[in-house]
Amino acid sequence: MGARQDRQRFLRHYKDVTGDKELDMHKVAEFAKKLGWKMPKPPSDIELLAKQFTEAARDETDYDKKTGRPFRVYHAVPSKSGQLTLFVYVDIHDANRNQMLKSCVNRREQMVSDGLQLSFDMEHWNSVNPTEEPIALPMDLTLDIEIRKAAEEGGDEEAA
Repeated sequence: MGARQDRQRFLRHYKDVTGDKELDMHKVAEFAKKLGWKMPKPPSDIELLAKQFTEAARDETDYDKKTGRPFRVYHAVPSKSGQLTLFVYVDIHDANRNQMLKSCVNRREQMVSDGLQLSFDMEHWNSVNPTEEPIALPMDLTLDIEIRKAAEEGGDEEAA
């Protein structure tokens, strides 16, 4: 069994021992440490700094001069390194079409994966809670996106 499955098994053990139904992962980690769980090796200074730069790149936004809408400056582009798929980051102004297409397709695939898993989760919850009103959410996000765009254009008048 792999490390991820071991952690998943431990989560069930923690719930059984503590009776907690809402899990604070810091408490779970403290509990595991007290029981002698092998603690992970902290990342190197280079790994930690690279992670911080990655987070900074993901978070950097600017505003389109024509529309005033925000856009992400740096985009993750999948890049093969042997068997591994790593990511390099490219400034949207420096990205060629192929790089931008790869980045956009990758982000869309993440959304599809999230939507697929959400649909499975809702189906399961609905099946084990037959006396409750079923949870059903539309998966076509087009209208939601357009509503958010319109709200951005309208400013914060309604929020005030």
